[in-house]
Amino acid sequence: MPDIADFADPDYLLRGSVLQQEVYDLLRGLRITEVLAAYHPLLAGTVPLGIQVEGSDLDIICEVHDHVRFTAEARSYFGDREGFSAITRIVQGIVRTKINFVAGGWPVELFGQPRPTLRQNGYLHMVVEWRILNMLGAGFREAVIELKRGGMKTEPAFARLLHLEGDPYEALLNLGTLTPEELNSVCSKVYPYIY
Repeated sequence: MPDIADFADPDYLLRGSVLQQEVYDLLRGLRITEVLAAYHPLLAGTVPLGIQVEGSDLDIICEVHDHVRFTAEARSYFGDREGFSAITRIVQGIVRTKINFVAGGWPVELFGQPRPTLRQNGYLHMVVEWRILNMLGAGFREAVIELKRGGMKTEPAFARLLHLEGDPYEALLNLGTLTPEELNSVCSKVYPYIY
């Protein structure tokens, strides 16, 4: 698994699993970092963490302030791809654009909102999940993957295994604010349940 500092540079995928190397080649082939450079694209989600399952998509988060331009540019580069769709809507007062298509057998989702990628929830979730996976190890990773294979989304899977209450997305964001010692304290409480 990459060092946390590596997530901003997709070259870490080259040092990863065979699947991560294939994803790197696919993203290079799509020229994601070049054609979307103005939006600071960043691969988030399950593939960087190595917890993807069949049907997982490639989540690419982007910082977008002009959603009409972003959609038009994405359409010009990827509009001929299978399943291309684009939708812009307002969620919790924030304009968001989701662009979906299929490339190399992978569902791809470009997600844009007017927030730097390193401050978007998708990235923040991935970072805290990375910290937890490193802390709890292979048994916990396999438990997450099993829940995902059963149809559960990533954040709810983490929340269930960690016995977090309330909204799983918010609960994980809250864990991301903890010091390493505090996070270790939370995680160590579930250790016996996982192993």
